[in-house]
Amino acid sequence: MDRRTTYFVLFSGVIAVSFAAIFIRWAEAPASVIAFYRMGLASIVWFPLVWLRHRSEFQALSRRQAVWLMAGGTCLALHFLLWIQSMDYTSVASSVFFVTTQPIFVAAASIWLLREPVTRRLAAGIVLSLAGTVIIGVGDFSPGETQFFGNLLGIGGAVMAAGYLLIGRLLRQTLSLQLYAGCVYGISAAILLAFVLITMQPLTGFTHFTWLNLLLLALVPTLIGHTSFNWVLKYLPPAVVSVAILGEPIGATFLAYWLLNEPPGFHTLSGGLLIISGIYLAVTHRRAGKRPRPD
Repeated sequence: MDRRTTYFVLFSGVIAVSFAAIFIRWAEAPASVIAFYRMGLASIVWFPLVWLRHRSEFQALSRRQAVWLMAGGTCLALHFLLWIQSMDYTSVASSVFFVTTQPIFVAAASIWLLREPVTRRLAAGIVLSLAGTVIIGVGDFSPGETQFFGNLLGIGGAVMAAGYLLIGRLLRQTLSLQLYAGCVYGISAAILLAFVLITMQPLTGFTHFTWLNLLLLALVPTLIGHTSFNWVLKYLPPAVVSVAILGEPIGATFLAYWLLNEPPGFHTLSGGLLIISGIYLAVTHRRAGKRPRPD
């Protein structure tokens, strides 16, 4: 696959997921309900494509692939549940900082599980990007037990996101994008629905504006954003993808300024510069290897 096309899709995915925090802020519903509708609506859109065009591939899944798909869907569900819930206890900036520590977990696990070496250029990109997110998070940090709990939820979301990316890297070598994304989105939605029902959260009674934002959350950050990441996972190591996703806080910051009238402070701008620099180092590092077949 052409490198420019791969990075264009990756960049488009970063822009799409940057809208997630905006739609979540506007949606007046419990965190678990927001997470369920995000994945449930995306699954409804994706399922007909999988069933009509990839039924034979689905029926040919091995037991091992099915287990990994279940694991990937579970990681995705827990990622959204923990991250969205964390914004009820801590600031958006601090929440995004902690959830984007996923490159630490991805880089460490990639060496052990996938045997994908982390080059010096990629390592420098991770360090710079994490330093930028630290500056942004510290600038908005305020002490307190509630804040600490929210930060822990954000870290948990990062661990789950790392697992989701690693599993995606493994499965995308043999499964089509349509089948992989359709399965993990559907599994994630089912797990989140079970959680909502067990905790007796309301599934109806929201305003039209909330319903609109739930729909947009499914279409833009999920169907466009996460599907873009799932596509590039076949051509790029998960460490590169996870570092590129660190561009989300930058996009969300400027969108918040434009749509929510929340101007960024100096710490946000300076931290954003480090993140952009780290992303550039990460996505331009050289890595030789066999090219997988296109979808």
